[in-house]
Amino acid sequence: MPVAVDVGGTFTDIIFMDEKGNLQYYKLSTTPKNPEIGVYQGIKKIGINTSEIIHATTIATNSLLGQVNLDLPKIALLTTKGFRDIIEIGRQNRPELYNPYFEKPRVIVPREYRYEINERVDANGNIIIPLDKEEAESKIKEIDNNATSIAVSFLHSYLNPSHEKIVKDIASKYFKYISISSEIASEPREYERTSTTVINALLMPIVSRYLESLENLLQEFGRPRLYIMSSSGGLIDSKEASYRPVQIIESGPTAGVVGILTMSKFLGIKNAISFDMGGTTAKAGSIINGEIEITSEYEVGGKTHYGRVVKGSGYPVRFPFVDLVEVSAGGGTIIWKDDAGALRIGPLSAGADPGPMSYNKGGDKPTLTDASLVLGKINDRLLSGDMVLRKDLAIKGLKELGDEEVISTNALKLANLEMSRAIRLVTVERGLDPSEFTLFAFGGAGPQFALDIAEELSIREVVVPPAPGLFSAMGMLFADKKFEARKSYPTDLFRDYETLEKELITKLGKVDYFIRYADVRYEGQGWELTIQVSDPSRIKQDFENKHLSVYGFKLDKPIEVVTIRVFAIILSAKPKIPDPPSTLNPKNSYRKVKFEDWINVPVYIRESLPLGFHIEGPAIIEEYSSTTVVKPGWTADIGKMGSIFLRCAKCGK
Repeated sequence: MPVAVDVGGTFTDIIFMDEKGNLQYYKLSTTPKNPEIGVYQGIKKIGINTSEIIHATTIATNSLLGQVNLDLPKIALLTTKGFRDIIEIGRQNRPELYNPYFEKPRVIVPREYRYEINERVDANGNIIIPLDKEEAESKIKEIDNNATSIAVSFLHSYLNPSHEKIVKDIASKYFKYISISSEIASEPREYERTSTTVINALLMPIVSRYLESLENLLQEFGRPRLYIMSSSGGLIDSKEASYRPVQIIESGPTAGVVGILTMSKFLGIKNAISFDMGGTTAKAGSIINGEIEITSEYEVGGKTHYGRVVKGSGYPVRFPFVDLVEVSAGGGTIIWKDDAGALRIGPLSAGADPGPMSYNKGGDKPTLTDASLVLGKINDRLLSGDMVLRKDLAIKGLKELGDEEVISTNALKLANLEMSRAIRLVTVERGLDPSEFTLFAFGGAGPQFALDIAEELSIREVVVPPAPGLFSAMGMLFADKKFEARKSYPTDLFRDYETLEKELITKLGKVDYFIRYADVRYEGQGWELTIQVSDPSRIKQDFENKHLSVYGFKLDKPIEVVTIRVFAIILSAKPKIPDPPSTLNPKNSYRKVKFEDWINVPVYIRESLPLGFHIEGPAIIEEYSSTTVVKPGWTADIGKMGSIFLRCAKCGK
């Protein structure tokens, strides 16, 4: 089996299956400035040679958010004459209508690095003005000393890419990093397509250099093949990730949802909510009828408002993404008071370095981890005793804000409200009732908060999967390889889908199966809904069913298929997680934990719990990577694969 490595904001997680079929894992602090160093150190620590490494990385996201110590590369943009400023004009919408001080996101390509080429293709793909090759080469030579990477986005190139391909051939004599829109985002809407191409051009040097550096370090372990988790929920090879890095912007969070999809299928659960709370953020996604929700557009580098992306505050990227909502609530989220004296949490995080005050690494502001420690919900020794927390430092920080118990209790309540809001965004605001879903809680902090959130949303069943603190890494072990192709304005759905599939077979060789999607709208509508296509003849019916589910109505109008896309799936070997033996002897101790009052509760070691073991709350279940809090009125049962099934005994049926 391959080794899976997930680099998060706080910890780098490594997980693999040994020759006996047992899961082995290791957790170490992330090295934010050079994350590949942490990956190398972790793999060296576990001392294993492997033929394949699967990797989830935040390098793309952090670059766009300015969180890494990198000088962003200078890029140049070649556009059709008259469209030089499309990347700056955008949609001219005002994301914050009543904010007179709103500032648009920084323009990635300054005007002096945007060049016009005298060429034109019409809306039917016909060439009106042929490309002047000499002019194009002259402009590219002019750019040569001023930029590292080139983005090319010509009008209507999604219908006729010939001019972009010619420019790419010319530019390849002068530049290593070239992105053309017909290969990156072959779709209509010139602003979104240009933005996607520009973001790709920006990320190409950063991601390519990172992956090259990582692969060089990994040579020590037998030259393993490197695969990267993509934002669409599949694995792509390092070459594809280097060429189209827009695919890996949400690499890490996606892995957990893929793992929950596989787990829910194993357990026979059709509707699931993925809740991943780590050290920096909390992420939520939904699985409906055994399928992950996919969106075709994402906005990066922008602002969020209570989990919602503020449209127009960042840079749109037209690429398939697992539909996720993220909020600033993690173990490292800082607790503070505003000028009016109101208690607040986030959005700032203490991260991995210096981390919470109790880490004793120089952190000077209390965090949610410090609050949980003070209330007894986590132990002062984590990671099997490798990590010792200083409760006295946590108390010291919290006392600066008031009584440490009151501040801790209220801060955790605020966090629960923030995370419940994220789950509502992927359920209630999509016309779904969260009480009809099973909540899967993972991440280092997820199982601590899961039952409070479940009660807030009237969810009656919560599942904590194996190794929850490393579950995003485990999710990659369940992921298949997944490559995408697309076509806009198809003329014959059956034939065009088959053509895309043949292109992918030519590129990849063996393909196990294909998944088809379509972006569809009613004629006259401005935006589309993405639907999965099982039968092209049923597209209208499937679209109208989704339109009714999302918006509450449907229209008596013809539909329009704007873009079709195909994912080629190459199956990977999946680990088989065994059930725990029924002969284990449970180990437990006791400590006081603050719920409504302080209660002396049993503290169980998860690794010692046998299959079928039953626990009546209140209780604590500790393990290497996380802590599960079983509230009063809830029960816990050890089930298949060692999963903890938490059920609300006080809720009724």
